[in-house]
Amino acid sequence: MAWKKLGKSPDYRFTLANERTFLAWIRTSLAFLAAAIGIDQLAPNLAPEMYREVIALLLSLFSASLAYFAYRRWSKNEQAMRGDAELSYTRILGVISLIMITISFLIIYLLLFL
Repeated sequence: MAWKKLGKSPDYRFTLANERTFLAWIRTSLAFLAAAIGIDQLAPNLAPEMYREVIALLLSLFSASLAYFAYRRWSKNEQAMRGDAELSYTRILGVISLIMITISFLIIYLLLFL
């Protein structure tokens, strides 16, 4: 990737902090993937099979999206640090929160009413 060689190398502390943030997002993504697998394979009495599969699919897609946005955010921050530019604010955090609230309410509904 050409952008890794552009600009000047940022202070290693900032680079490591950016990597730690990336790894935290990846760890969260893996947790959602594990939850999807757990609901699909280990909770047969949670809800009818179709609902469990929908929840597992939603969690899996959410996990993949999180991994994608983790890389994208890491990359943009690294490029900004190399170019002495301001770090951009990400609006994806609000979207992630809304998706998680929706999935949480869906699971609560399934647990209480099915």
